Amino acid sequence: MTDIAPANSDVPNPNVDDRAARRNVIVLILAQAILGAQMPMIFAVGGLAGQMLAPNPCLATLPISLIVFGSMTTAPWISPLMQARGRRLGFVIGAIAGALGALIAAWGLWAGQFWLMLVGSYLTGIYMSAQGFFRFAASDRASDAYRPKAISYVMAGGLLAAIIGPQFNKLVMDASVVPFVGSYIAAAALNLGGMAVFFWLDLSKGTRATGPEKLTGPPPRSRKALLTDPHILVAIIVGMVAYALMNLVMTSTPLAVVGCGYSEDRANDIVSAHVLAMYVPSFFTGHLIARFGVRPIMALGLLILAVAGGVALMGVDLEHFFIALILLGVGWNFGFIGATTLLAASHGPQDRGMVQGLNDTIVFGCVTLASLASGGLMNCSGGSAEAGWTAVNLAMAPFLALAGGALIWLWLRPQDARTT
Repeated sequence: MTDIAPANSDVPNPNVDDRAARRNVIVLILAQAILGAQMPMIFAVGGLAGQMLAPNPCLATLPISLIVFGSMTTAPWISPLMQARGRRLGFVIGAIAGALGALIAAWGLWAGQFWLMLVGSYLTGIYMSAQGFFRFAASDRASDAYRPKAISYVMAGGLLAAIIGPQFNKLVMDASVVPFVGSYIAAAALNLGGMAVFFWLDLSKGTRATGPEKLTGPPPRSRKALLTDPHILVAIIVGMVAYALMNLVMTSTPLAVVGCGYSEDRANDIVSAHVLAMYVPSFFTGHLIARFGVRPIMALGLLILAVAGGVALMGVDLEHFFIALILLGVGWNFGFIGATTLLAASHGPQDRGMVQGLNDTIVFGCVTLASLASGGLMNCSGGSAEAGWTAVNLAMAPFLALAGGALIWLWLRPQDARTT
């Protein structure tokens, strides 16, 4: 028996017991809260640390870009590994890599070696990729009705990370004579301590394409077939744009805030508000999708991202930064959770390893480009922080048009049982 209804079925799978799914959701929320706290910490200091070590200010955000690049290049191998050997192994590998990467980045800061920091950042990207599969693990054993809620609840675990990470960072980032070393050591500790929660996952069945499922289920589709499926294609495009634009703006935010004369603590507060806005809506995003359909929620997410860019272009007062970054977080939440829900409903378990790895490779490939562009736009456009911040936010427009056009195209197609 499979644990996910076939992609073309409008009949809920009666063989799925949501008790196991609910247990896994609780465990994955804990994992998001503990291990996920490192991401707002690292994103808050990564650009500032890079600016301190980089030989060229245009490369200030390269450490963050290497994190995302690491995530992109990890997805193609870690997703099939988890399909063959189970989610737990992939998650533990991610946590070990995250701890090692944070320690190497701390060493690079201490030694004043930019290249070491980049190596550590790449390894942190392996953790980031593994964390990205938490949302898919939540859906592995969930019924069709519970799936969007399960994904949304696990994403909501980032709310605790949004509270813990930036506030913890305030305590540790100046704990060493070398700025930000304490942040990376703390991130290593979160990885090593937090990985224990993965052993509480209930993975007794439904998380591997082995045994009867492999023998009796439908054959997996090719990459071409997956990418020409309209639902999968649009899910990837919207997820890619929502995540890339969020990263583009968030990566530049600490540089813009400090460059406009505010303190690093203010930058941490703005990042904290942004990450809270990314995850607080997760408590009801799944319910909104279940009630109104996934396409309207994805469209609303893209609209909110556009409004965030408009607010950022209105000025560089603290309230502009706070409001723009809060809207950026909410827009990302609706767009990305909607895209994940659409993707999860568009394939069966036989395609899980391929389509999820393909999705995250494409999404984080574009996020890598966005984070690289972020530093260049911020530090090398117009000669001032204000001019750089304007360039960053203007760059959102064509990509929002791409995602909006793709969603309209899908909306105009005849509806089927998979999504509304």
